[in-house]
Amino acid sequence: MPDVSREEYLSSNYKPDREYIDGNLVERNAGYGPHGHAQMAVGAALHREQNRLSASTLMSQRVQVAETRFRVPDLCVIRKEDFSRIIQRPPLLCVEILSPDDRWSGLQDSIDDYLRFGVAEIWVIDPKEAKFWLCTRDGGVRLMSDGVLRWNGLSIDLREILPE
Repeated sequence: MPDVSREEYLSSNYKPDREYIDGNLVERNAGYGPHGHAQMAVGAALHREQNRLSASTLMSQRVQVAETRFRVPDLCVIRKEDFSRIIQRPPLLCVEILSPDDRWSGLQDSIDDYLRFGVAEIWVIDPKEAKFWLCTRDGGVRLMSDGVLRWNGLSIDLREILPE
């Protein structure tokens, strides 16, 4: 039995926001200090480049990945013309930042949804371990051992932005 209808989800605000998966509300792990720090630092670096990329960087924005599936990535980068209350075209990039309560099985479901929807790259950042995974349709999930996030001419060294 579904938690709520699609229409009820779209007309509701949750604090923190929840995802909507086939009629069921899914709570997101809101994180803690390192999660928020990483979200702000990576978001700021992406934000600085958005004019050059003709893009917008959004935090915790609802993305409709299928008719009855709405994900809420920690960060996403969209084309400026795609800006709306609900993102309905694939973002250029989605970023998920791990919280201590996150599990790979749940995260893998999100990654699979993003890839099926057409998102080219998903970054998964573990701020506690200072690790970064790159997820793509062609390459699967790869640990990036140098800890450098690279995308469209932008480089972010995790060691420089994550707290000690």
